[in-house]
Amino acid sequence: MKKTHFLVSMLVLTIFNACQNNDENDNDNPRKSESHTKTVNVTTHDGRPFSTGSGSVAGKFVSGPGGGVLMQGFYWDVPEGGTWWNVVKDKLTAWSDSGIGAVWLPPASKAQNGAYSMGYDPTDYYDFGNFNQNGSTETRFGSRTELEALITKAHAENMQVYADIVINHNSGGQSQANPFTGTNTWTDFSAIASGKFPRSYNDFYKNSYGNNDEGAFGGFPDLCHANPYVQDWLWGRDDSVGKYYKNVMKFDGWRFDYVKGFGPWVVNSWNSNVGGFSVGELWDSNVNTLEWWANNANSSVFDFAAYYKMDEAFDNGNLNVLNDDMMWKRNPYKAVTFVANHDTDIIKNKMPAYAYILTHEGYPTIFYRDYEEWLNKERLNNLIWIHNNKATGTTSILYTDNDEYIARRNGYNGNPGLVVYINNSTSWQERWVETNWSSQQMKDFTGHSSWYPTTQGDKWVKIQCPPNSYSIWSLNQ
Repeated sequence: MKKTHFLVSMLVLTIFNACQNNDENDNDNPRKSESHTKTVNVTTHDGRPFSTGSGSVAGKFVSGPGGGVLMQGFYWDVPEGGTWWNVVKDKLTAWSDSGIGAVWLPPASKAQNGAYSMGYDPTDYYDFGNFNQNGSTETRFGSRTELEALITKAHAENMQVYADIVINHNSGGQSQANPFTGTNTWTDFSAIASGKFPRSYNDFYKNSYGNNDEGAFGGFPDLCHANPYVQDWLWGRDDSVGKYYKNVMKFDGWRFDYVKGFGPWVVNSWNSNVGGFSVGELWDSNVNTLEWWANNANSSVFDFAAYYKMDEAFDNGNLNVLNDDMMWKRNPYKAVTFVANHDTDIIKNKMPAYAYILTHEGYPTIFYRDYEEWLNKERLNNLIWIHNNKATGTTSILYTDNDEYIARRNGYNGNPGLVVYINNSTSWQERWVETNWSSQQMKDFTGHSSWYPTTQGDKWVKIQCPPNSYSIWSLNQ
């Protein structure tokens, strides 16, 4: 959630991959990636691989040996006016062709600020832009019909769609007398237009179930997940929020907002009852905390530990910190890696960071503005192709110092893997490294180096990397 912008908005309104994880359903895991599928690729004049879909056939995404990539399909304050669903829909074929296998959408239901809201102040979970309430019929992003067309198009491209779920707090209720606070609170949601999941003061803290849970946010009414009525409406009943999103709206998975605000058992219960891919926004750089939450929630988690280490490595010239612990090293099947998102964008030297997450374990995320506006799309597509086709197997770090980092993906099930070389210095660098291949020719699949070295009989080879850049090596095949 966007804390700074959102609190300003609230003030106005309140005056205003690989292989299957044991505890994840195979159909819900976008990293079920170690099986071979048909790939269609060509090579440019300078050796860069490009694909008609990174494993796609007839324009549809098909997972390659390394899996797929997640696109965050929005940024903070996307244009108002109900156009965003159509903007995203029109990009889906190109994203699929580039090897992107899933798109994460912003909160899709009607929020207190109506047509101006980014959705993180939810009022009516079942109003997707089809009821006239909170000052508008459409949401900021468009109508329900347009949202359904987007999801249908994504599925036609063999892409998954993940919903941003905000269940810590609500906003936009009417005032009512609250016996637990002795005051009036904005907790009367009995008149919501959909008629589904009406709420009152006992559905929010403090109430008959206690004074608080793990955390409230921004002064909003804090939803009480301990209340069986709330549980039933969120994930229990056949028309619960989760089951409606999945079975009627056809969402495939969930990005849970501000999971610090409630216990991991909430996401665990949702996942057990609803299913689908799941990732939580636990904004914490402590890898022990991330792992604890992921295990107890039975969910993936954004790898904030890796995020802050990448900032230190690529912006502050200390690549040695990439030896430190991160969530993807603890459990790559529950780690969603990222370089930027709608809330935080601190990494300035982004291309090496994308080279890092797209060659390492975990489920990598591309930020919309990085891909569509700010960075070199051709280079990002090249990295996505490398991820989907070459980034397989476990990871071995081969060399680090302040300026250089070299790691090897060890391959899986006949796929050879790769060696990634990141160089933060201002000059070309060369290193001898040990590969998994004896007497075989390699090439740099980024095209940054024109070398075609052959590994020695003992599997060692010399590779190179340009200044302030990266190279990615694998067998020339």
